[in-house]
Amino acid sequence: MLVPPELFGLVEKDIYRSNTLKPENFPFIKTLNLRTALLLSPEIPTRTVSFFFEESGIKLVHLGIKTWKPDIEWRPVSDELIKEGIEFILNEQNHPTIVICTSGIHETGTLIGCFRKLQKWNFNSILFEYRSFGGSKSRNVNEQFIELFDTDLISLPKNLPTWFTEQQKMM
Repeated sequence: MLVPPELFGLVEKDIYRSNTLKPENFPFIKTLNLRTALLLSPEIPTRTVSFFFEESGIKLVHLGIKTWKPDIEWRPVSDELIKEGIEFILNEQNHPTIVICTSGIHETGTLIGCFRKLQKWNFNSILFEYRSFGGSKSRNVNEQFIELFDTDLISLPKNLPTWFTEQQKMM
């Protein structure tokens, strides 16, 4: 039986999002044929999760351990975490990839919201997606971070996915 994580979702082709994985999710996650997993939380993954990634040949990139702390008090995450995370998911060499944080809402939701802003989504649509995953755990401070995030900080990688370059041409 395939059991996706509670807050699993498709962001774009070959980019997924999720809360922390549990052993019952492993068979489902294997079907995605992931190359990488981007962990945004500062917490170290459990041995079970680390072993699953290793055994499955999925490279774990623990971005949250070094760039998680916000640089200004009100900020829920740092600009650096979001910048590096977006650059990571836009590099097609990392695909298929999954973006993970403990809750699947705060760091992941903020990163995806800022990514949607880079894609030039309408802000109401960004908030709708954020709140759809966050529910009652959504935070105004994350929404404010997304609204104020400067997408000019992003350095687009050389290996952009075709769908992204096509979207950019349409804009």
